[in-house]
Amino acid sequence: MSRSFAVTWDYRCPFARNAHEHLLAGLGGGASWDVRFVVFSLEQSHVEEGGTPVWEEPERHPGLLANLAGVVVRDRLPESFLAVHGALFSARHDEALDLRERAVVVKALDAAGVDGAGILTEVDAGWPLDVLKREHTEAVDQHQVFGVPTFISDNDAVFVRLMHRPGGDATVATSTIERVLDLFESWPDLNEFKHTAVLR
Repeated sequence: MSRSFAVTWDYRCPFARNAHEHLLAGLGGGASWDVRFVVFSLEQSHVEEGGTPVWEEPERHPGLLANLAGVVVRDRLPESFLAVHGALFSARHDEALDLRERAVVVKALDAAGVDGAGILTEVDAGWPLDVLKREHTEAVDQHQVFGVPTFISDNDAVFVRLMHRPGGDATVATSTIERVLDLFESWPDLNEFKHTAVLR
């Protein structure tokens, strides 16, 4: 039976990278999940109350660029989204590249098999910023989302930090996400469970 849920992303976050790598590896291995990938802006979540939202002055927030490129691919080239999604996370966290730079984003997109310059032309058209505003605002208003990755199912949401990466192992990835979903859906009484130190 397919499990339906949503997960927020922002390419800047290493914990989002970990969770989304599990999602990508699991989906690639045939996991029966119906996942909705929801764009979220960590920059907006750090704007002080009453401050100007990032989508009203995007020129001051070049960190939005990769997320907006992800929106374009997700919505216009969905068959390429998973590859692009993984490539943008990898560019930021494995290669330590600056995703605020247009040339860096174009190169990562090209390497993932899409037309990077064409994707950024769509970003410049403005509609992806409207999508970001809507999805971020809905996540905050409807589910009190404050960060990434947040898993959303029905009317509930949970912020998750996974400490390991799947290393391309679909079995590890699938079991990890299934464990998150089982805990999330079957034991809502557990609100917070956090090690006081990282045991690694």
